[in-house]
Amino acid sequence: MKLSDFDFDLPEALIATRPANPRSSARLLVADGDRLTDAVVRDLTQWLRPGDRLVLNDTKVIPARLSGTRERDGAQGLTRAQIEVTLLEPRADGCWAALVKPLKKLREGETVVFSDALSAVLESREEGQGLLRFNLVGEDFDAALAEAGAMPLPPYIAARRAADAQDKQDYQTVWAERNGAVAAPTASLHFDEPLLESLRAHGVAFTKVTLHVGAGTFLPVKVEDVTTHRMHGEWGEVSDSAAAEIAATKAAGGRVIPVGTTALRLLETAARDTGAIAPWQGVTDIFIYPGFTFRVTDALMTNFHLPKSTLMMLVSALMGQERMKRIYDHAITERYRFFSYGDSSLLIP
Repeated sequence: MKLSDFDFDLPEALIATRPANPRSSARLLVADGDRLTDAVVRDLTQWLRPGDRLVLNDTKVIPARLSGTRERDGAQGLTRAQIEVTLLEPRADGCWAALVKPLKKLREGETVVFSDALSAVLESREEGQGLLRFNLVGEDFDAALAEAGAMPLPPYIAARRAADAQDKQDYQTVWAERNGAVAAPTASLHFDEPLLESLRAHGVAFTKVTLHVGAGTFLPVKVEDVTTHRMHGEWGEVSDSAAAEIAATKAAGGRVIPVGTTALRLLETAARDTGAIAPWQGVTDIFIYPGFTFRVTDALMTNFHLPKSTLMMLVSALMGQERMKRIYDHAITERYRFFSYGDSSLLIP
């Protein structure tokens, strides 16, 4: 299975840099087997049935991009350097792993000041990353980070414009609860309260799980034989009650439909040991590519993904490679908007 099998040509004009407004006005490409239908997200009730269950990732994106200053006394007096930081993940010892640019301008033990309230000391280096210890913890840290930080927009958006105040709302789901992600579960960004109410009234149920999406979601696949690719790890949890709700839906003949590939990867991780959904907590590095056997997922709502990405491999595993090529050809021809702020699809095998 070659990396080139998952490549396609995407016109740059189709890469969305802002989301649809309102959220549920985004377009929805419904692929029900081989039948393709152009729709709108707010019309989801036409495609979902009473008794279906949507599984939502309740992770909350932190404003993980920080810009600060390092000061140093030297032979030539006081010198300053601008330091850019992208937080990656908290460590058990209280430090944060982070991308620090330029890391070479920061010595261990030196402090970077981000605002009047927030600063961090470089404790050590690890595999090209910095380990930072902040001056605040808990709710004080969260409040200072919310004030000083910017949303960590994906590289293909950040290359076109800087994050701004609007992104703090746009790049967050309406049900975000648990701090920890540095990238949004983007299929979920299409949901607003009117759509959720419409789905509830239609008899669709909801279950929340947590997968803290990491920056590794944007890492390119560098091996030609995709089966040798190693996935990054991300922390997730399927609670006892979530597993029970999903199992009950399956037993009653309803469909379990993850909203986004993050929720799907977590569900399939939780079912890996026994073949059925079960409570689970830990770090998952599950890699889903064609040939994978799905244990829980009956359909998937997801955005349109990057060429040659692990997410293209995941949707190809669900729908079949040739069918996904036809779906993406249709999306490009019909000028759907791609990637994190783009339009969505409902994939029903």
